[in-house]
Amino acid sequence: MNATDPCKRFPRSARVRSRSEYSAVFDGARRVSDPLMTVHWLRGETPARLGLAVSKKVDTRAVGRNRIKRVLRDATRHLLWQMVGGDFVVVARAAAKTASNDEIRQAFERLLRRAGALPPAGAEVTIASPGKNASLPMNTPASTSG
Repeated sequence: MNATDPCKRFPRSARVRSRSEYSAVFDGARRVSDPLMTVHWLRGETPARLGLAVSKKVDTRAVGRNRIKRVLRDATRHLLWQMVGGDFVVVARAAAKTASNDEIRQAFERLLRRAGALPPAGAEVTIASPGKNASLPMNTPASTSG
């Protein structure tokens, strides 16, 4: 992956960034947990945004913390088009340190489905353009009549 290619980067508009945004999510969000992580979700009208919290309690080595964040950002980038709008903050737990990348990705997707932020597995999803959420309707040849 070329880090300078804007199509492959995690867009700045899809990130929870400021302290006040994190506080708003922690104070008013719905929470779902798993042994690897907890997802805090504050539903909103804006496109989905992701915030990550991976502390030194999870892994004392920066390379380990960065691996967890990289896997979660990549999973979000691939799921973003079908996620319901709002702010998501993922708080990693110590078990994530020893989990494989696939285990982290699957746990994250499972939590999003359990929270209702993703459609159930196997459900038909309308395809929206990249960078948009699935909640935005899209005209398809089958849905238009003429």
